[in-house]
Amino acid sequence: MAVYTRRSRVAAPLDEVWEFYSRIEGLEALTPEWMALTVEEVRGPDGEENPDVLDTGTEIRMAMQPLDIAPKQRWTSVIVEREEGDASPWFRDEMVSGPFQKWAHTHEFYGDGEETIVSDTVEYELPGGELGRKASPAGRIGFEPMFRYRHRKTKQLLE
Repeated sequence: MAVYTRRSRVAAPLDEVWEFYSRIEGLEALTPEWMALTVEEVRGPDGEENPDVLDTGTEIRMAMQPLDIAPKQRWTSVIVEREEGDASPWFRDEMVSGPFQKWAHTHEFYGDGEETIVSDTVEYELPGGELGRKASPAGRIGFEPMFRYRHRKTKQLLE
């Protein structure tokens, strides 16, 4: 499986950054407009619609149409793990249906005084069997502008 990682430092306290990323509004704010994201449904682990926090078991159904020209892609992710440790909280979402063969995204946060290190690690595999597996490392070409935007936007909104 291919792996993409991006890390940056945000001049904002850990608790503020963690709270922002723990809500669906964070996902919406950090997705580039050119992805044309529509969040269609968010269900908490107990079936609650639009929960305040994206806890373990929360399911997010969304659609994207990159650049408004690509075919609309439906995507469902589930928060499969979430740890709220004092100095290094993190959560992991996995795609249960969507455009990738496999997709697991780990969001990690490390407090450093009044600043926070934000780290995204995506483990993924493109569709297409063996050919998709071999081509997967090239996926970083598409991930780089999206994650660069996410990290820049995090700084813009929280610093």
